[in-house]
Amino acid sequence: MATTQQLSQAAFDRLHEEHHDLTTRGRIDIARKIETARELGDLSENGDYHAAKEEQGKMEGRILRLARILDNAEIVADDDGGGSEVRAGSIVAILYDGDDDPEKYLVGSIEEHRDDLAVVSPGSPMGGALLGASVGDTVEYESPGGTLSVKVVEIE
Repeated sequence: MATTQQLSQAAFDRLHEEHHDLTTRGRIDIARKIETARELGDLSENGDYHAAKEEQGKMEGRILRLARILDNAEIVADDDGGGSEVRAGSIVAILYDGDDDPEKYLVGSIEEHRDDLAVVSPGSPMGGALLGASVGDTVEYESPGGTLSVKVVEIE
């Protein structure tokens, strides 16, 4: 059974548009590339043909991945202005124990990626520990190097 991916409405719409573009314009463009490469002759030594077929394989893989994400997506409501607790889709600033400068993370699917923020999955140890935390809370989670402690300093 596929796992549910929590996405913002904006991310869902962006992924839906990408899927539509790849299954329409993308497939037509790659078919043209393959046809043009076939006209060049012997396929066994035709670099253009092999490159187009490889590009087609990568595109079809992305189409399948997008379809799986969209089929199993759960849209999470966006809060305007910061939230009171960390949830999927939140941008959270945390302060590692012993550090002076907070680091910002987006808690959610890698498909939510925006700006230059690192993404932490809600299913990861740190992401799971952050879910439900409020500003001022200190949470602990297990990492390969041992137990780490972080303080939530801001939620967007």
